[in-house]
Amino acid sequence: MNTQLQLTPVLTPGGDLNGYMNNIGGIAILTPEEEKNLAEAFYYKEDLDAARQLVLSHLRFVVHLAKTYNGYGLPMADLIQEGNVGLMKAVKRFNPEKGVRLVSFAVHWIKAEMHEYILRNWRIVKVATTKAQRKLFFNLRSAKKRLAWLSNDEAHAIADDLGVNVSDVRTMEGRMTSVDMGFDGSDDGSEEGSSFVAPALYLEDHSEDPSLLLEHDNYSQRSNKNLHAALEDLDARSRDIISRRWLSENKATLHELAAEYGVSAERIRQLEKNAMNKVKATLVM
Repeated sequence: MNTQLQLTPVLTPGGDLNGYMNNIGGIAILTPEEEKNLAEAFYYKEDLDAARQLVLSHLRFVVHLAKTYNGYGLPMADLIQEGNVGLMKAVKRFNPEKGVRLVSFAVHWIKAEMHEYILRNWRIVKVATTKAQRKLFFNLRSAKKRLAWLSNDEAHAIADDLGVNVSDVRTMEGRMTSVDMGFDGSDDGSEEGSSFVAPALYLEDHSEDPSLLLEHDNYSQRSNKNLHAALEDLDARSRDIISRRWLSENKATLHELAAEYGVSAERIRQLEKNAMNKVKATLVM
């Protein structure tokens, strides 16, 4: 069933919120019988006029729910608009044969749209992404009785009540009390000497610093040059032992080299140790 429902401009909470509320206040509330008849007309016959009447008669309920989220500092008109979207989704999915009133069914859809809007706009960085975090976010705001940080007893009580860990409560409390900070700062006319320092000024990436890259490249070249010079100063056997024991991908064992040179493994170990000492002495010069 592909249906679209639009509200007339006079019944949208755009610029004149007071006018919008006055308009929806004059819409009659449906009786249970009227609601059931309209719901059946839309459910079975796809009567858009019936759906529109169902939506219009419940717009004041959306406003009532929107007012409960007034403390988030977001525009009331936008909250109502999002709630209206949820109401229309609820009307589209409402089955009159379930024996419940539309308002009971729609409250979930209305709140879901408002919650999504709040989480999307309350902070630049999302404070809640999982279902459990969303539940904790909205319940924690209502559970906190004061602006101060939660005491240990309060945090444990909220965690037990919501069925989460105390650490989750503390983490969410920290996210909710944090504030957004501009990365580059802004010219807000603040006085010189302000304690605010934009992150762009101290979160500097040194990994691509040309001077450091050049220094690292020079160090690598010098180290390789000195290593080759140190190996050239060794006799052929010692150089072969060092190369095959340390510089080869398929490293030879002491016993393999011992069998090849006809000496003991201990002798190979001694030659390796002496050669390594000579190489180290050359590299530090």
